[in-house]
Amino acid sequence: MCPTRRGAEARRPEIEAEVGVDVKESVQRQFGAVAANYATSAVHVHGPDLAAMLGAVALRGDEAVLDAGTGTGHTALAFAPRAGHVVAVDLSEPMLEQGRRLAAERGIANVAFARGDVERLAFPDASFDLVTSRFAAHHVPRPRAAAAELARVLKPGGTVLLADVVSPGDPATDTFLNAIELLRDPSHVRDHSVLEWRGILNDAGFVVDEVGTWPLRLEFASWVTRMGTPEPSVAQIRSLLDAAPTEVRTALAVEADHSFSVPVVVLRGVRPQLAR
Repeated sequence: MCPTRRGAEARRPEIEAEVGVDVKESVQRQFGAVAANYATSAVHVHGPDLAAMLGAVALRGDEAVLDAGTGTGHTALAFAPRAGHVVAVDLSEPMLEQGRRLAAERGIANVAFARGDVERLAFPDASFDLVTSRFAAHHVPRPRAAAAELARVLKPGGTVLLADVVSPGDPATDTFLNAIELLRDPSHVRDHSVLEWRGILNDAGFVVDEVGTWPLRLEFASWVTRMGTPEPSVAQIRSLLDAAPTEVRTALAVEADHSFSVPVVVLRGVRPQLAR
């Protein structure tokens, strides 16, 4: 190996750390300004993916649940009546404040909202029976580190439920979707494919199965308004959708008003019981 390449590889962890910090700062800037929009977003308040998550695990009613990347807490609040207590973690304090407000309005008292980083969770090993993550994983700079943390804080036999927008898989649509996502939201990292998520969770030690996949229609005006996307970026996204290749327009079901649809998957990962 040449010295130049060796030096570049030696610096790579520092570069990755800097990128991770930048993304996390971007998440806080982006979502801090629009937190109230996510408290009322129909995409986040309900949907077939959330119903599937609730039906994907049988709870006794005394479980400890972690909602990782909770946003304004819709998933945490949905699981709270079925669990003993829920800890809802997010990087954005304004988003957490919206979650606390929603919990108070609904009279839900068994959810604790706390600022935290899913790549470095401040909980002991084996703290939770269930971990959920919904529409948050595409903001994580190092998903393998996050998956390892979720495995660490789960009890043996515990379950992780991951719901997120996923890339349709073919390279052209993958590139296009992630490009417009990043134009809309600079804190976006990547919509992974189902195959990629399976690999990430498998490598963290989970036994993975797919609960289901659904199309999510994103009404264009509300999609960009919810994130407060600047008008020049909105115009650029419209132009890209207009000029997209036929296979991309078909895969994303692009409509005349620039609304489009993306696949959402719910994956279930079980941390195996310890061998006796």
